Amino acid sequence: MDFLHSVWTTGGAFLLLLTVVVFVHELGHFLVARWNGVRVEVFSVGFGRELIGFNDRHGTRWRISMLPLGGYVKFFGDADAASAGTDDTSGYSEEERRVAFPCQPLWRKASIVFAGPAANFIFAILVFAVVFMTVGRPQTQAVIDQVRPASAAQEAGLLPGDRIIAVAGEPVASFEDVQRLVPLYGNGVMAVTVDRAGQTLTLETEPQRVDSDGNALPMPILGVTISAEAIEVVRLGPVDALGEAVVNTYTMTRSTLVALGQMVSGQRGTEELGGPIRIAEFSGQAARAGTLSFVMFIAILSINLGLINLLPVPVLDGGHLALYAIEGLRGRPLGEKAQEVGIRIGLSLVIALMIFATWNDILRLVTG
Repeated sequence: MDFLHSVWTTGGAFLLLLTVVVFVHELGHFLVARWNGVRVEVFSVGFGRELIGFNDRHGTRWRISMLPLGGYVKFFGDADAASAGTDDTSGYSEEERRVAFPCQPLWRKASIVFAGPAANFIFAILVFAVVFMTVGRPQTQAVIDQVRPASAAQEAGLLPGDRIIAVAGEPVASFEDVQRLVPLYGNGVMAVTVDRAGQTLTLETEPQRVDSDGNALPMPILGVTISAEAIEVVRLGPVDALGEAVVNTYTMTRSTLVALGQMVSGQRGTEELGGPIRIAEFSGQAARAGTLSFVMFIAILSINLGLINLLPVPVLDGGHLALYAIEGLRGRPLGEKAQEVGIRIGLSLVIALMIFATWNDILRLVTG
C-alpha cells in the first residue's frame, strides 16, 4: 500500500506540475497573440485525442488532450501546431491576413513567440514574491558551525566560526549561496574566501562526491554544517519581496546557464541531466514535503522550462526567434529547404537530448 501511495503521489504531483508550467507557458503565447489581434484556433493542454473541451466567444477551442506531457496553442495560418511547417497564405482574404500569424510583422511574431518563456519567468517571480511576503524568505548566515572529519573543508583548513564570504570568486550573502555555488564550481579545485576573526583568507578546496560514510553523491560537497540558530525566516514587504524574487530568478537562471556551459566544455559531467523520470521523482518528493515545497518546485521548473525554450534550436521558441533574427538581418526569410533542414536537425537534437536524459534517469535508478 505504501508503494502504491508513493506511485500515486509521484504520478499525480508530476502531472499537476507539468500541467501548471505548460499552461503558464502557452498562456503567455495566447495572451500576447490576442493582444496583437492574432486568431488562436486551439489552446491544448496535452497532445493527441481531445478528452474534454469548449469553444470561447472568440472561436478558440480550449481542450484537455489524452497525453498530458506538454501542450500547445495553434494560431490561424499555422501549417501545424508547432509552427514548424510551411505556411501558405496566398489564398487568404484581407480580413484573414489581418488575423493570421504568418502575415504579422516580424516584431509582432517575435513578441508572441517570446511571450511563452517570458510567462514562465514572470510566473516564477510572482510565486517567489508571494512566498517571501507570506511565509518568509530564509536568511541563513554563512558561518561554519562544524567541519566534518576527512572532508574537503577540513583538508583545506576551514574552521568553525569562519564566515564564508565568497566561493570561486562569487560573493556569498547566505549559506544558501554556498549550497548553490559548491555544486556549480566544485568539480575541481575551488577557492573559498572566509572572514576569520576580521582577517580575510582565501583557501583552495577540492569538494568531494562522497559523504562521511563513503557513499557516492550526485554533486560535490564541501563538508561543513551551520548551526540551527543561524537560520532565520524573514517576511518581506511587497517591494523587497518582488526585488528578492527577481534576484532569485536571475540567480537560478545564471547558475543553470553556467552549468550547461560547463557540460558543453567538458568541465562538468552530464550525469546531472535528468528527464521526465527524475522530474517525476523530485515532484513526488516535493509534494510529500508539503505544499510550500511543491509550489517552490513548480516555480523552479517554470524557470527551467522558460530557459530551455529560449535555446536557439529549431522547433523550440528560441529557434523561431533565431530565424526571425536572421530574417530581420537578411530582409527576407530563409528558404523553405533551409528551414526544413533546420527543423529536422532541431527535432533530432531535442529527441536525442530527451533519450539521453531518460537514460541517465534509468541508470541512476538501476545503480541506486
